[in-house]
Amino acid sequence: MDPIPRPARADDAPFDAGAFDAALTSAIANHRDRPGGLMPLLHDLQHALGWIPSQAIEPIAAALNLSRAEVHGVVTYYPDFHTTPLGRHRVQVCRAESCLARGGDALLEQVRDALACDLHETRADGHVTLEPVYCLGLCAGSPALMVDGRPYARVDAPGVAAIATLLEEQA
Repeated sequence: MDPIPRPARADDAPFDAGAFDAALTSAIANHRDRPGGLMPLLHDLQHALGWIPSQAIEPIAAALNLSRAEVHGVVTYYPDFHTTPLGRHRVQVCRAESCLARGGDALLEQVRDALACDLHETRADGHVTLEPVYCLGLCAGSPALMVDGRPYARVDAPGVAAIATLLEEQA
């Protein structure tokens, strides 16, 4: 295999080229010969790195005998694949109908203000990423959000403040 191109990281935290090389090589080796191996390969790579660098597209395409467009299309189509690094904490605010009907817009504004972060963004300090999610399955406890994989239901302004304080304490 040709040398793996490494992502440039001038605008973010230092990029660990060794981790990138190891994760990409391992993911390709584990899924290269599997029918339908693209999705599990991408999941493995994202699990290892936390995101899928654009520089991984070409080697993945070559290894799986796919076009770069096919790989890029899959990476950008699915909202759980990330093409930029996430913050240390991931906050997802439910935007489904039930949550919206029970104060989801107000919840989102409170979270934006408390975390000083907008949707689809990672704060400049790299501490938190704020994302929409289109149903957490907590409709009976709307409005809801999820922090680092932990769901919170019936979230109100004091709950947002408490979550924000907890996250800031973990900075």
